[in-house]
Amino acid sequence: MKPVPTQPEPSGIPVHVAIIMDGNGRWAQSRGLPRAAGHAQGAEAVRRTVKAAKHLGIRYLTLYGFSLENWNRPAKEILDLMGLLRLYLRKEIGELQREGVRIRFIGDRTLLAPDIVSLIEMSEQKTRDNIQLDLVVALSYGSRQEITDAARKLAMDAAAGKIDPETIDETSLEARLYTADIPDPDLIIRTSGEKRISNFLLWQSAYAEFVFTDVLWPDFSLEKFELSIEEFGRRERRYGATTA
Repeated sequence: MKPVPTQPEPSGIPVHVAIIMDGNGRWAQSRGLPRAAGHAQGAEAVRRTVKAAKHLGIRYLTLYGFSLENWNRPAKEILDLMGLLRLYLRKEIGELQREGVRIRFIGDRTLLAPDIVSLIEMSEQKTRDNIQLDLVVALSYGSRQEITDAARKLAMDAAAGKIDPETIDETSLEARLYTADIPDPDLIIRTSGEKRISNFLLWQSAYAEFVFTDVLWPDFSLEKFELSIEEFGRRERRYGATTA
């Protein structure tokens, strides 16, 4: 099992922040613009947030980019989102490399177009040795599927005689999650005023702190990020224990 810290980090800065980026559509609608314009502005917010995370000293940043449920959206919107993803990967990898940012993706790649999978693999390979910030993009991702996949792997290993079913524990399952080598998030932020987790990092968020902000994702700024970090710093993390 991944070690659980006993108290917040002395600096007050979380090691791992995960963000549910929500509100692109409402941002566009409030301005009489097509949803694609909101997603484009959301991509700008991603750039700002990556730079802010590095500036703040955060070590891991996970962004919920596209869920498995998002495949049910209108075909035109999905096409626009995938086009933005292609553009981001082609334009931003050089900048991520210069900034020492490692990018990796978690989720079901079998549903993605082959050229996008190739861009993902190229970006991961090119930035794999960077150590300033790990940027994890949850793409075509669903936490229930992730846990189900991990359980299936455990069952297959047990059936093949590779492991004794009696020895299966939390550590065994965690080792088969997409995030096996990534620390659990300390802080999860959701923008746009919604207060739900939406099938995101269900296992990993067992002891995470949550901050919900009314700010729509395209308007998420360094200042708003800092306010979320300050709120995290005021929390007392007991992990089921007590300070009394």
